Amino acid sequence: MAECVTPKDPAPLWRQMGLKDEEYSMIVEKLGREPNYTELGMFAVLWSEHCAYKHSKSLLRTLPTKGERVMVGPGENAGVVDIGDGLACAFKVESHNHPCAVEPYQGAATGIGGIVRDILAMGARPVALLDSLRFGHLDDARTRFLFGGVVSGIAGYGNCLGIPTVGGEVYFQAPYRQNPLVNVLCAGIMDHKDLHKGQAYGVGNVVMIVGHSTGRDGIHGCTFASEELGEDTESKRPNVQVGDPFMEKLLIEACLEMMQKGAVVGIQDMGAAGITSSCAETAARAGTGLAIEVSKVPMREEGMTAYDVMLSESQERMLLIVKPEKVEEVKAIGKKWGLNAAEIGQVTSSGQLQVFHNGKLEASIPVNLLAEGSPVYNPEWKEPAYFSENQRFDYSAVKVPELKQFGEILLKLLAAPNIASKEPVFRQYDYMVRTDTVQGPGGGAALIRVKGTTKAMAIATDCNGRLVYLNPKAGAKWAVAEAARNVAITGAKPVAITNCLNFGNPEKPEIYWQFKNAIEGMAEACLALSTPVTGGNVSFYNETEGEAVYPTPVIGMLGVLDDVSKKVTPGFKATGDVIALLGTISGDAVSLAGSEYLETVHGAVAGCPRDPDLALEKSLVDVLVKAASEGLLRSAQDLSEGGLAVALAESCILAEKGADGAVIELGGTGCKAVADHRPDAVLFGECNSAVVVSLVEEDVSRLKEICGELGVPFGVLGKVSGSSSLRIESCMGTAVLDVQVSELRDVWKNGLLRAMAGDTARGTTE
Repeated sequence: MAECVTPKDPAPLWRQMGLKDEEYSMIVEKLGREPNYTELGMFAVLWSEHCAYKHSKSLLRTLPTKGERVMVGPGENAGVVDIGDGLACAFKVESHNHPCAVEPYQGAATGIGGIVRDILAMGARPVALLDSLRFGHLDDARTRFLFGGVVSGIAGYGNCLGIPTVGGEVYFQAPYRQNPLVNVLCAGIMDHKDLHKGQAYGVGNVVMIVGHSTGRDGIHGCTFASEELGEDTESKRPNVQVGDPFMEKLLIEACLEMMQKGAVVGIQDMGAAGITSSCAETAARAGTGLAIEVSKVPMREEGMTAYDVMLSESQERMLLIVKPEKVEEVKAIGKKWGLNAAEIGQVTSSGQLQVFHNGKLEASIPVNLLAEGSPVYNPEWKEPAYFSENQRFDYSAVKVPELKQFGEILLKLLAAPNIASKEPVFRQYDYMVRTDTVQGPGGGAALIRVKGTTKAMAIATDCNGRLVYLNPKAGAKWAVAEAARNVAITGAKPVAITNCLNFGNPEKPEIYWQFKNAIEGMAEACLALSTPVTGGNVSFYNETEGEAVYPTPVIGMLGVLDDVSKKVTPGFKATGDVIALLGTISGDAVSLAGSEYLETVHGAVAGCPRDPDLALEKSLVDVLVKAASEGLLRSAQDLSEGGLAVALAESCILAEKGADGAVIELGGTGCKAVADHRPDAVLFGECNSAVVVSLVEEDVSRLKEICGELGVPFGVLGKVSGSSSLRIESCMGTAVLDVQVSELRDVWKNGLLRAMAGDTARGTTE
């Protein structure tokens, strides 16, 4: 093909489609000819970063993916983990960042639709959704628009599907202003025998499409997701798909019925790159070829070309590989549910993806070249200047507050949008639908009952991008460790992760350095905690006009609780219960690095977070799981944003009747001597491997014994009181802070609403 250009754009056509010159040359060389227009479009979408993982594939291979519970690892539509009793959980997290930056409602809605279909494609019934969201500060009008649209889109689609949105996280930090991150996780349950894969086996088997008709929406959506945003961002709206949750609900039921009746050989979601990706990927996995007749694809627009049909990302569609004798049964099931179920092609032995339009051959490409033949890049990496600067950060420049200020600081932290209650978000979600939600949003992890068993699945999403930015390797370790802790505080054993890796432009050495170090940290933490990676998603180019988001490797952690009656929940339970700390609090200045306290109170994002003690983290998880199984714990709350003081405050805020407050004596924190540590670091420092628990006094000796056996520091902090305040005292009995729980509850419960209304201020209080 000569350098095909358009009058409006002098760039060669392949560049307009997102391919590099050297990539186009590789295509010509491998094909032995120049591709035609349709073929070039097919290469452009499947060789996009979004589909091909060109800049991440080499590093992703270093992650641990094997484990005794892992049934399906990376490379399929979703990971699958054995949860016992012949049952399995399929789970995965993916991003829809770029679409949400230009059309937040539909971007978020179709993100939900896509991840649900990934779980469905494994043969599982989707049972739970979680989200992990990042936005700029709420004093910005555009941020408020994006935030409102995304939350409404998740609620609108998920609620209509009848799948509960049971948990997640939301952060508001400056680097996400231009590029919000919208990551969504779905989990599903199935019998082992119902496992399906996206593989086009069986020469002569029929290729079918079931679900919505095909339009021109979303064409080149995946190439749009593989480039930086710019001044023309709003012009990208046509690249955003439009979802129909009611159609998806029908599609779920129809596909589950088809699979249960043994009618489906292979099944694949039509997500990014639509029919092109689903056909190429299923054939490549099976080592076969496919011949497709696009005129047989149900279409909702006139005059669609083969190019349009193959690249469309219209939603609510699945590709099926069906035995010839089962075709009529599949059609009948489709008709029963009011869905299109059309024969569009056949499995061949050619190794080619052949595309016909009214009998005319429009494209013929080797499936391995299309699906797996893109170049793999290993970019240069370079440590950014800010990293060494933050290693030298002078904490002495951060003034230690006066004693009388600590109560005010705690109230300010609880009101900060990153710590305040996210009820204004999750009250829009139907998190109790299906009646299996044991613990919904607002706890450390969601708990979903597994019907017909005593089991529950615990699921959490975690990542503090600020920590990863300041120290990518340590920050990624903390993300894995905190996700495991959030699962373990429910009593569940962490068993595996899925990840969504959100970064800037990998072609910039400083960004690739962040990515490389984060992967190394994640791999180390997953090995130490025995939580292999089952799959996930990489989202690069999250930057606008050279400004990248914080590196944000979101961790979706899955845990299994064998006896749901042994669950542990947050919030103190009864007056007189003992409050204890499992683990350690550093209490030194370094623990302030990247903390919410440092940014909210002192206006600084600085320091270099230390690495977690992964052996201690593993032992801490083991203690929590064992203590819960023995029924020792009345409540548990891990330390994260806001440190010890916020964990104690939240335990008071969530307390049940009769447990209004607490009296804490800092001598039990595990510090060598509180007098030798910064009091603000003891109270508000982060990056601590620690959990606050409460229990009846008679069980203290047994819990201390378990901690001793597993090498976890144990200290009694105080007692749950019937008073109405949280009182924290120094070793000498002096009150460090004494705040009414009603005040704590008010700022925490209403902090996000007040921030949205503009009733807040960031920065130093000095």
